[in-house]
Amino acid sequence: MSQTEKDPSTELEALEAKLDTLIAQFNQVKSENKSLKVKQDALVKEKAKLLEKTTLAKTRVEAMIARLKAMEHDS
Repeated sequence: MSQTEKDPSTELEALEAKLDTLIAQFNQVKSENKSLKVKQDALVKEKAKLLEKTTLAKTRVEAMIARLKAMEHDS
């Protein structure tokens, strides 16, 4: 066998090793993707709650300002 010719079993083993590496990387990325989706869902829910709280606070502050202005005009 010359140096330019490769042993088929060696090539097959190298290919299997590369395939195993790719499968491991795929599984890692898949796991990370799942984790990120869970975190994203939690953040979206948290954002919605914060927006709701902000809206409620804004409404209360506006009501207080209106009452203060009314009290000022009554004096």
